[in-house]
Amino acid sequence: MKYVIEKEWLLNKLDDPNVRIADCRFKLGSPDEGRSLYALNHIPNAVYFDLEKDLSGQVKKHGGRHPLPKLDQLKHALERAGISRKTTIVAYDGGEGAFASRFWWLLRYLGHEEVYILNGGYKEWVGSENPVNNEIPSFESADFNIELQPEILAPYEEVKSLSENIDAAVLIDSREAKRYLGLEEPIDKKAGHIPGAINKVWLEAYENGRFKEIAEQEIRFAEIDKNKPVIVYCGSGVTAAPNFLALKEAGYSNVKLYAGSFSDWISYDENKIETVEK
Repeated sequence: MKYVIEKEWLLNKLDDPNVRIADCRFKLGSPDEGRSLYALNHIPNAVYFDLEKDLSGQVKKHGGRHPLPKLDQLKHALERAGISRKTTIVAYDGGEGAFASRFWWLLRYLGHEEVYILNGGYKEWVGSENPVNNEIPSFESADFNIELQPEILAPYEEVKSLSENIDAAVLIDSREAKRYLGLEEPIDKKAGHIPGAINKVWLEAYENGRFKEIAEQEIRFAEIDKNKPVIVYCGSGVTAAPNFLALKEAGYSNVKLYAGSFSDWISYDENKIETVEK
């Protein structure tokens, strides 16, 4: 796999000064839990990146529940962690994959190519009795030069246009089926999905906490033409990131993430929503 590395590789790189480890553990609804877990124990030399404080911006009327962070904000966080464009980065979360994938996508958006996700996350790492500690590392500040890759971000206006001309691209809703269908909505104020979207649940990118192999990802998306543009979204742009990664692994070259996702879509009262009968 191109974007996912195994624990054995990382174990051999723990003392490599050119490798930086990003702990992205987080729990939605309990925003302090990830940092508390990091303080308790983490992979040696890992630096903590908080979903809401580092990897998201301020919530406003539009932009969704986890809008993109200000670029200077993220740039400074990376530089404080000693990360430059020459640094190889490995991100992990508790094993869910979504929070590490958010970090991975953001770094790709900033133009950083040598960024990977630890397969199995922290759960598999400690399950194999690999080393952990509670030491907070300190690194010499680095310079991180941003080269934005706008071709992997779908702005609201593009998604709006696509919803009115669905043949132009494939729109993928990454949420659980009950939310996509509008049968249940535990978070957002409205239920349903963006008109024309198909459902590919992000959790199906995994098996036993690990990313499925490339051949299995290809089967998941088999009905989607690889020559067609694809846009992925979820509730707030976090759990769509694993689907973005899975599509790239499966050989789809033209893939974008709608960062604001469904929570941004419904912030515009005039937007239509599709549901099924309850």
